[in-house]
Amino acid sequence: MTLKILNPGLSTSIQDLGRPGYFHLGIPMGGAMDRFALRAANLLVGNPEDAACLEAVFMGPHIEFQSAATVAVTGADLPIKVDDEPREPWTSFEVNAGQVLSFGFLASGARAYIAVSGGITTPEALGSRSTYPIGALGGVNGRPIQTSDELPTGGSSGPGAGRSVPRELRRMPGNPAELRVLPGLYWHRLTEESGAGFFDDEWKVAPEADRMGYRFKGGKPLKFVEREQPFGAGADPSNIVDGCYSYGSIQVPGGTEPIVLHRDAVSGGGYFTLGAIISADMDLIGQLQPHTAVRFVRVDMQEALAARSHRRNMLQRIREELH
Repeated sequence: MTLKILNPGLSTSIQDLGRPGYFHLGIPMGGAMDRFALRAANLLVGNPEDAACLEAVFMGPHIEFQSAATVAVTGADLPIKVDDEPREPWTSFEVNAGQVLSFGFLASGARAYIAVSGGITTPEALGSRSTYPIGALGGVNGRPIQTSDELPTGGSSGPGAGRSVPRELRRMPGNPAELRVLPGLYWHRLTEESGAGFFDDEWKVAPEADRMGYRFKGGKPLKFVEREQPFGAGADPSNIVDGCYSYGSIQVPGGTEPIVLHRDAVSGGGYFTLGAIISADMDLIGQLQPHTAVRFVRVDMQEALAARSHRRNMLQRIREELH
């Protein structure tokens, strides 16, 4: 079975759970920006949770189905249509051969995940089908989808229509969005007043927000404890001698606009990082539109681990609901 792309939307790519194991070589894990939504979409159509789906950003694609399949769309609220007839989000539905799946205007969120029974079966690159355009890996010849592409799938008809994720398990950011932060290795570089201000201020998502990183504006510039810069760090106090970046690291070039490094980010560089967004909240960042209000919330390791456990339990409840 193949999916014929009539219109690719704004920026639609093939994503799965990524390619771990190559970060030390400078190749990021990549994969879905909202892993929770991708897993839920796959569960709805009877796929393994790591099957490849389509990740649509702000605007959905138009897709003609060559044979019948079960489909589910999770994540952002993009009104779903099959031959212009509406379908429910976070709920499985059937699409017959010759029918066209399309989408209306974005209502909330930023990224929708389109799962098709059998999964998308384009060739793997380093163990993943995820699109990483900078490295020309995965996707369709290393790029996002384009008009007239034909995407192969596993061909399964799936479990059929009517399977649904309960509303209380449809995880999306609030307003303002709260992103929990674990202060890190270079936190001591900030003055006490400046560190407190980072959490007191309200920030907004900047237009410069993509799969590599999300930039935030609107808070007060950060101030640094005075020191003699080490050799090789340069004059700017936000510079360090090159260090490693963990997934979710928050770098602040020049101390002005925090950048949260996301799925396709580099693995190291010369900016200090004040900490990292906890793993349980990284999915939420992928659903933030530009200009969305955000508050950063300080947590400790125990709170971060409890949040990860809560997210894991939510996924388990979805598995049990759809078993």
